[in-house]
Order: sequence, then C-alpha cells, then structure tokens
Amino acid sequence: LAPCDFFLFPKLKIQLKGRRFETIEEIQAESQMVLDRLTKKDFQGCFHTWQGRWDRCVHSQGNYFEGDG
Repeated sequence: LAPCDFFLFPKLKIQLKGRRFETIEEIQAESQMVLDRLTKKDFQGCFHTWQGRWDRCVHSQGNYFEGDG
C-alpha cells in the first residue's frame, strides 16, 4: 500500500532507466531533478489512488484479492 512503491519509484525508474552514472552524486542529482519536477497535482493523484487501495483493503475484511478489480 505504500505510495512510494506505486508512485515515486516507478516515476524515478522511468526517467533514469537505461542511463549510466559515474558517481553516486550524479544519481542523487538526477533523482532530485526528477522529484523536483513532480507537481502538487501529481501528489494529489497519488494520494487519491492510495486512498482507493486502502478502501479496498478495509472492505475486503482480510480476504485475499489481486489487481485493480
């Protein structure tokens, strides 16, 4: 359910995929630039989606389910 797993990490992966970095500092700087470009609307959408996921968990009453259905 963690927002980072569904929102931040995929955004970073998409932007940084296939690139090579010489130093950890380069990775940190590029990652920071990707994160700095995220908007308030991006985060609002993230938390709206997150709320939908936790609602499904609560309504399942502990039953197992998969996917978005």
